[in-house]
Amino acid sequence: MERDEALEKLEDRNLPLEEVKTIFETYRDDMQVVGQVAMNLSLRTSVYEPEKSAHPIMTELLVALSEVEDMGSRWAVAKNPHTPVEILTKLAQDEVNLVRALVATNPNTPPSVLQKLFGDEKIVRDGLSGNPNTPAKLLKILADDSDKMVRMRIAENPATPTELLERLMKDGDPNVAKAAEVHLNKRKEEAQ
Repeated sequence: MERDEALEKLEDRNLPLEEVKTIFETYRDDMQVVGQVAMNLSLRTSVYEPEKSAHPIMTELLVALSEVEDMGSRWAVAKNPHTPVEILTKLAQDEVNLVRALVATNPNTPPSVLQKLFGDEKIVRDGLSGNPNTPAKLLKILADDSDKMVRMRIAENPATPTELLERLMKDGDPNVAKAAEVHLNKRKEEAQ
């Protein structure tokens, strides 16, 4: 298969994973093709239906892509909900802060890795605020962040403790306060 044909085929998110794998193996040293493989996997992965795109070849490709020099490919692996925990753990130490930040947002990243990322730079710590695996003690610290978007993600995080939502309802930013109120009311309705 010619390179241009491979790139064109990779634009189809319904391309069979076996073909995606063949293209990756054929053009492993071509970072543009490798980047398109990563993009194809991202396009076919739904955060709303994660089980839909779960497949052993998907996992195999994510593992292989985590090793490439192309930062965009590692970025796509870091945010993919099918990335295995051991790869997320490895990418949590990536030299690129954006890769680490996306590991911090990935709901498959274990709490122990998230705890370590809390000591990282701000862009990485900010990713923790919306992750449902972030330990409550870290969410409580992040709730005092000066960045209203961090507080907003905490107000919308399904793992945020009720007492923290109650505190955020009194936030100085009306959007954060409203988000906390909506989340708390929804939680109360679901409990009935």
